[in-house]
Amino acid sequence: MRAKVQRFGSFLSGMIMPNIGAFIAWGIITALFIPDGFFPNEALEGLVGPMITYLLPLLIAFTGGRMVHGLRGGVVGATAAMGVIAGADIPMFLGAMVMGPLGGYLIKKVDEFLDGKVRSGFEMLVNNFSAGILAAILAIFALLGIGPVVVGFTNVLASGVEVLVNAGLLPLVSIFIEPGKILFLNNAINHGILTPLGADQTLQNGKSILYMLESNPGPGFGILLAYIFFGRGTAKQTAAGASVIHFFGGIHEIYFPYVLMKPVLIVAAIAGGASGIFTFNLFDVGLRAPASPGSIFAYFAMSPPGDYLGMVAGVLIATIVSFVVASIFLRTSKAGEDDLAGATAKMEEMKGKKSSVAGGLTAAEGTSAGASASDAPNEISKETIQKIIFACDAGMGSSAMGASLLKNKMKKAGLSFDVTNTAINQIPDDADLVITHKDLTERAMNKKPDAIHVSVENFLNSPKYDEIIEKLK
Repeated sequence: MRAKVQRFGSFLSGMIMPNIGAFIAWGIITALFIPDGFFPNEALEGLVGPMITYLLPLLIAFTGGRMVHGLRGGVVGATAAMGVIAGADIPMFLGAMVMGPLGGYLIKKVDEFLDGKVRSGFEMLVNNFSAGILAAILAIFALLGIGPVVVGFTNVLASGVEVLVNAGLLPLVSIFIEPGKILFLNNAINHGILTPLGADQTLQNGKSILYMLESNPGPGFGILLAYIFFGRGTAKQTAAGASVIHFFGGIHEIYFPYVLMKPVLIVAAIAGGASGIFTFNLFDVGLRAPASPGSIFAYFAMSPPGDYLGMVAGVLIATIVSFVVASIFLRTSKAGEDDLAGATAKMEEMKGKKSSVAGGLTAAEGTSAGASASDAPNEISKETIQKIIFACDAGMGSSAMGASLLKNKMKKAGLSFDVTNTAINQIPDDADLVITHKDLTERAMNKKPDAIHVSVENFLNSPKYDEIIEKLK
């Protein structure tokens, strides 16, 4: 069930993540040239409305359609989304996230139906007209049917957020957001749900607190600081580097293993997140565009000039609260419980066997390391491995960090292999070895079952890297 939820969440965020640059561009233009911006300019302000009304939803719809059926899916999905865009007076992000994949899926089915049935010489004619006719029908259907439904749903969500804000209950969303993040649903929550709602709020108010609900680096930073002072073993040794990557680099996935290793720390994350939201709400602050990645630098870049104090206060309060709560749990824990290297061993000992997820440096252990022994190389070696892939939910954060670390280790060892990073749903067909966090390995195996799969507890400092290098030698 968790893998299915992760997969659906990854699909939602996959429509937003590749277009974050466009969101940031819109946020920069808004921050600079609107009447309350740094450099008010009436002519350049004219970019703000069309970008959020047309450009961003169409990019989302095109990306969603392309994820389902390539360029043809993207074109049909974007055209279909014009129906919901034209029929609404609010930014139609949610409508684009519906019509984009729907258009891609339907043109995929049309192409499958027509495959092998078109006479030679008529392929281009049939392909163009089938896509055009379907796109036109979907655009009309979206304008008359889907658009009003999505507008009503968006208004209900916006009203719900407004009720929570007015009642002072918005901090309670941390009860759902923080556990969701730890289960690697952070991108789905932030970019699949909060970003579309925040964009609508930004158009009305010039900023939105919704961009800050998930992306606040304070809760994770506080937990990592607690490990620095009160942790033990490998966790204590790696926490300092992880805290820098998390707070300044904005890669929040780096602290997830530290919480998964001691699940009670989710209480610290919730407390920190709720206190941060309460402070943001108290100071009435928000961001002009998504802070992606969730770095303190991105927070400064996207905050309106008058919101710096409240923004810093929210991040600082969240850090302090999560640090205090996490410190209490770590100081009262038994020795050895928070050792990253020992966490997997403890789990295997409890199961009474080698872990089917965290073990697997060899495919001989059955499906735990990829395909069965008869379908895949029995173990990692220079003869069986050509391409190594690090995969994470979005393919931009922790996987990029892990790939960089392994490349450096290989360079020192005199090895030369193709090492890249990608999103789990985009693992290439020629991948021989796939490295993921243990909570994402099941999804990676479903995507690429014939590869050798290696699970790690921590992308920052995993002993599996040295094992891989020794085998490749």
